[in-house]
Amino acid sequence: MQALLVTLLVLAVLGAGAFTLLRRLGAMSGKQKKSFLKKRLNGVFVWFEDRGLLSRTPAFDHDYLRSYPALKRLEDNYEVIRQECLGLLEIKGKLTDMKEMGGNYTRAGIHTARWKTFMFKSGEFVEPNCRLCPKTADLIRDVPDACTAFFSVLDPHQHVVPHWGYYKGFVRYHLGVVIPKNNEDRSCYLRVNGDRQDNALRDPSLVEKGELYYWHDGEGIVFDDNYLHEAENRSDEVRVVLWMDMVRKMPFPLDLFNRLCLWLVHRDKSVKKFRENALVTP
Repeated sequence: MQALLVTLLVLAVLGAGAFTLLRRLGAMSGKQKKSFLKKRLNGVFVWFEDRGLLSRTPAFDHDYLRSYPALKRLEDNYEVIRQECLGLLEIKGKLTDMKEMGGNYTRAGIHTARWKTFMFKSGEFVEPNCRLCPKTADLIRDVPDACTAFFSVLDPHQHVVPHWGYYKGFVRYHLGVVIPKNNEDRSCYLRVNGDRQDNALRDPSLVEKGELYYWHDGEGIVFDDNYLHEAENRSDEVRVVLWMDMVRKMPFPLDLFNRLCLWLVHRDKSVKKFRENALVTP
């Protein structure tokens, strides 16, 4: 009985915090929202991590199918996804620039790279886009923990500079879809520095100490983008991955709090605008 009362108390406190979040977000600018998510909500997860109540994430999770078994169906149907993606690349010029996806505060830094997107889902599915790649969209619908899903199209000789993500309530999945020469020359990579002390220094140059991952066609990887990371396409061809933000696995009741926060954030007007900006007209 005591454990039940404690759980109910924690749920009440976390639930009240989540609804307060919605009210506060409504009055914030895009930059303010991003800062609030980083400092306030992430602080909740860090508090639980510091007390051993939430496992810290690795830089790369190579055993991700244990936590997210639904991702295997994407990989088993890689050729279907690739064929629909190749069709989109024929109208690559009409795809949305990454810098247009999040408002004015995304127009510098990492978004100076020549980088396009094709959005399937941002909290809710972008149905007009889904109709252009219906088989891929249907596969994504079968992944219950996916918050965001899109094709990430990085042009040749482009570098996504070292940076940190903004929300510790999800982890990121990449599926290699169109990888130049299947990376036989290791020209396309993702690098993540998961060292806690290095990240605390907020020094982008420390990305050089990170672990390298080289994408391959049909191969997936899960990583934590809240750690310092960068990506580069040194090849002469475009590189495409299917990018998905997955709800991070957490113990109850923190999992419920996280899902409630995500549900509220995805109904914010800025995220609705994000979905509008993502529409592609063939």
